[in-house]
Amino acid sequence: MLGLMQSQPLLISGLIEFAERHHGDAEIVSRRVEGDIHRYTYRDSARRARQVANALDSLNLAFGDRVATLAWNGYRHFELYFGVSGSGRVLHTINPRLHLDQIAWITKHAEDQVLCFDLSFLPLVQAVHSRCSSIKHYIAMCDEAAMPKDSGVPNLISYESWIAARPATYAWPNFDENTASSMCYTSGTTGNPKAALYSHRSTTLHAYAAALPDVMCISARDAILPVVPMFHVNAWGIPYSASLTGAKLVFPGPAMDGKSIYELLEAEKVTYAAGVPTVWQMLLTHVKANGLKFSHLKRTVIGGSACPPAMIRAFNDDYGVEVLHAWGMTEMSPLGTLCTLKNKHDTLSDDEKMKIRLKQGRAIYGVDMKIVGETGKELPWDGKTYGDLLVRGPWIVREYFKNEGGDPLVYDKAGAGWFPTGDVGTIDEDGYLQITDRSKDVIKSGGEWISSIDIENIAVAHPAVAMAACIGVAHPKWDERPIVAVVKRPGMDVSAAELIQFYEGKSAKWQIPDDVVFVDAIPLGATGKILKNRLREMLKDYVLPIG
Repeated sequence: MLGLMQSQPLLISGLIEFAERHHGDAEIVSRRVEGDIHRYTYRDSARRARQVANALDSLNLAFGDRVATLAWNGYRHFELYFGVSGSGRVLHTINPRLHLDQIAWITKHAEDQVLCFDLSFLPLVQAVHSRCSSIKHYIAMCDEAAMPKDSGVPNLISYESWIAARPATYAWPNFDENTASSMCYTSGTTGNPKAALYSHRSTTLHAYAAALPDVMCISARDAILPVVPMFHVNAWGIPYSASLTGAKLVFPGPAMDGKSIYELLEAEKVTYAAGVPTVWQMLLTHVKANGLKFSHLKRTVIGGSACPPAMIRAFNDDYGVEVLHAWGMTEMSPLGTLCTLKNKHDTLSDDEKMKIRLKQGRAIYGVDMKIVGETGKELPWDGKTYGDLLVRGPWIVREYFKNEGGDPLVYDKAGAGWFPTGDVGTIDEDGYLQITDRSKDVIKSGGEWISSIDIENIAVAHPAVAMAACIGVAHPKWDERPIVAVVKRPGMDVSAAELIQFYEGKSAKWQIPDDVVFVDAIPLGATGKILKNRLREMLKDYVLPIG
């Protein structure tokens, strides 16, 4: 027997239609590439998204054709999110921090037909367009007055001219909710990047889940500043979740320094922000150096890489901002877990609550996870036993675009497919995940595993340390021993001996790094993550002092 409920596909166009109808006057504020502040509403954005859809139709793009973007977080990019996907095409957000060779490769691999880009990225487009053979149309995301002269980019037109003559009415098509909506390529630290191809269904379900009270807790009462870029995993789905709740959106544009972010937080009365640790470190440095406070900011989601405990404590203790520690991946749309406390934790001491907040949190409904040992057998949820983390769910990839890399899943005895995350972690009795390392970065010393994340977190808690990265190096007796590469804060000094002493009482003696190597910079990937493979290459001639 089937249920007798109406059947309506979950489509991205439905999100912007709902925002227009029920939250039409809610604001969307953007700092533009031009330097000024732009303001309009969900009602305005819905109208312009329909103009985008009509403009795409005028280019005779087929259903499912890919439309690429190279753009910051801003209102025009937001319109493309809905105009492209809503009309049945696939939005391909390109990370501008990728190497030119990778950008050229992925545009051809994705078979992009159109590229819309902010003028900030004109030099990049000029350098790469001759290698992007599939792209037929280039759209500069500006008005006609700002168009560059003699750009050298073929058939370049301005975004505003492109959509201006198009009707603001458009009948969003109905189609299968499993139709592809957008795509995002992995960073490609080893080999060519691979693309996660999201669907309308997966994106809408993810938006619902992300807005839940124990996840991002997004509501119409919030003013949200997503610092996490719209060019990477759809800004963690925030543009979609904000649309279905009617939250005010504040887009930072290209100004990502601590001062600019702080000024926008204060001017727009932002209550909620989301970003990676490297950006928040710049913000905290600016706030502390200038004796500032946050007038309205109440919560921040931090993900992308493990958040140092010192950062969580600084936000919480010094500024009264609750940190929601999150974990996920491009292949997971990206949210997998988020850390909030349960009712049973209310009576705990502040220190005991902080120990929980330092974990990556509980699985969101829709995400199933488990940890397994070398034989593939599931390991206990005791908070101590660590293993390889596997996940499955309706917004988690089953395969990559064009089947790059073959079948990525591992299968249990029942035949169920699980995606191997490449992370190693523990899960406690209450379901809280603690990522201890990437599987390729775990240090195996004398038969015991040492978490490089734990070593890095202790190092960055030292006031003279700006950034730290731990790797293992060969040892004749213990196989591997940890060392930590450190970037000092400007104007501050610390010796290797002082830093090693700083670990006393904070870590088991056998886990304390054997040496500290001071470097000018630690290599970061396109999404701000530490590139351990490049760090190992930097330190390939390093020889561990054997005492």
